[in-house]
Amino acid sequence: MERVGFRLKLRKEKLDEYVLHHQNVWPEMLEALSETGWHNYSLFLDRRDATLIGYFETPDLQKALDGMAAKDVNERWQVFMAEYFESLEGRRPDEGFLKLENVFYLK
Repeated sequence: MERVGFRLKLRKEKLDEYVLHHQNVWPEMLEALSETGWHNYSLFLDRRDATLIGYFETPDLQKALDGMAAKDVNERWQVFMAEYFESLEGRRPDEGFLKLENVFYLK
């Protein structure tokens, strides 16, 4: 399994709304993530500067990204979520995240 960490920047004025939406993720979105190889997926929020850190495991990152890109529910979710992020430069949130370098892992 590949372990993937990533970072995105949220809009500070929308943090509470963002969190609320992630307490109620659409069931079809959760199913699509599982079907396309996203496992042990977590999001962490630093409210001091609105930094969002994500982590998930997948057998193949590119295959997982491509699989979600082909899902209609993902397109709808990305459009819905786009207003919560800064610095996407015209990309969807799932295209605009910065993949982080893994520097330590304790098994």
